[in-house]
Amino acid sequence: MIFNLTEEQLAVQEAAREFAQKELLPGVIERDREMKYPRDQVRMMAELGFLGMMVDPAYGGGGMDSLSYVLAMEEISKVDASCSVIMSVNNSLVCWGLETYGTEEQKQQYLTKLAPGEWVGAFCLSEPEAGSDATSQRTTAVDMGDHYVLNGTKNWITNGGTSQVHLVIAQTHPEKGHR
Repeated sequence: MIFNLTEEQLAVQEAAREFAQKELLPGVIERDREMKYPRDQVRMMAELGFLGMMVDPAYGGGGMDSLSYVLAMEEISKVDASCSVIMSVNNSLVCWGLETYGTEEQKQQYLTKLAPGEWVGAFCLSEPEAGSDATSQRTTAVDMGDHYVLNGTKNWITNGGTSQVHLVIAQTHPEKGHR
């Protein structure tokens, strides 16, 4: 089997590699050591379209294929794990979740700001007693008609301290358990 990347995929890979080497590599060790959020670097990733790569352009995303996304993630990850996690959570968990399961109203309200990187999304899964085991979550979401009331505790929230949107994993029917 012959497998060749398209010109667009190669261009995305090269842009991500160049960005990682020029903008992420300088200071990466210091940012990690000082536990400093890479605010400027995240802003630059947004400007390059790396925070909503696979999102439909109708919502401000790049409309790219998953291979282009993986190629960009690989180049970013080689240099700066923190930036790659921020990029991954925004793309793979928050944007994908909203685009796949959100209402049109939610997409217009949130996805149009998340995909171009105006906002960064957080993913709230882990709990003290369950870790990241989604089948053992205890946080509940009670439907109040026009909103939900969340009850529970989350920890290790990826992008939590800097995000404007939080995608929270919660049980709406705790009696069903993991089903």
